[in-house]
Amino acid sequence: MKVVIVGGVAGGMSAATRLRRLDEEAEIVVFERGAHVSFANCGLPYYAGGVIEDRESLLLQTPASLAARFRLDVRVRTEVIAVDPAARTVTIRDLQTGDESTESYDELVLSPGASPIVPDIEGARRALVLRDVDDVDRLVTELNADARTAVIVGAGFIGVELAENLRHRGLEVTVVELADQVLAPLDPEMAAPVADELRGNGVRLELGTQVTGIGVGTVSLADGRLLPADVVVMAIGVRPETALAVGAGIEIGPRGGIAVDASMRTSADHVYAVGDAVEKVDALTGDPGLVPLANPANRQGRLVADVIAGRPVSARPVVGTAIVGVFSLMVAAVGWNEKRL
Repeated sequence: MKVVIVGGVAGGMSAATRLRRLDEEAEIVVFERGAHVSFANCGLPYYAGGVIEDRESLLLQTPASLAARFRLDVRVRTEVIAVDPAARTVTIRDLQTGDESTESYDELVLSPGASPIVPDIEGARRALVLRDVDDVDRLVTELNADARTAVIVGAGFIGVELAENLRHRGLEVTVVELADQVLAPLDPEMAAPVADELRGNGVRLELGTQVTGIGVGTVSLADGRLLPADVVVMAIGVRPETALAVGAGIEIGPRGGIAVDASMRTSADHVYAVGDAVEKVDALTGDPGLVPLANPANRQGRLVADVIAGRPVSARPVVGTAIVGVFSLMVAAVGWNEKRL
């Protein structure tokens, strides 16, 4: 059996390593568009802030270590650009040489993740995002270039964590959020302590407004004000990466993610999908939802390996909003890095 996995971070790598434990003979090939696999993406803001001092601490595994330990064929800087479910092949492109080729599969797992949203505004090219190690390298380079002020657009997970860490680094930080509170999915009473903690540690909050343009050293707000910004980070959310699925004729769900059943099967035979790109069942409402978090992705990766190996398993619903609530209360209760160090 030959299993091809698209994406080598949380869901994809969990699927690959779990499947190897279940099947010593399967041929397992992992394609990753980026330069790194199995990295600690939750630690990226803390490396930017200097809390995690050693960059190598983010890199849990390499293609070489995965080959040695799990006999996995992991190919980085290699992008899957098309899927042919009828022929059971994927078209791949070597991003270093530009060469294209095809690879066959018996079973295919899509774990492409989600991409940061960058609004179409003037100067948007200057804005940074924080998805992978390359992104944090670019951010740290700008921070090291004598940056003193930062504007973070969005007060969700990444926005709040970056605000904490850039303050820890000594920058003047402003968070701009379109909603009238931080962590918008929460009830206002739950979000208020987080906002108080941010302000108490010197973070300026601009709520109920939006960035309309990015200039050299500034950002413009909707009311015409200019904020100083040596560094600008977009953290307004992510959208599922579904281009491969759409191109292959695979069904997309009502929330814009790949539709899967309880065994992570897509509408195409022998094609599965896991992680941030797929829709999950909300445990509270029973409705499909998007929960771009590492824990569900890792769990789904292990589950799909069980399914491919013939084990009778099914996905559990995800309580997305509750997870966000617990996170926010932990931030408010535990406090900032300055208090912990």
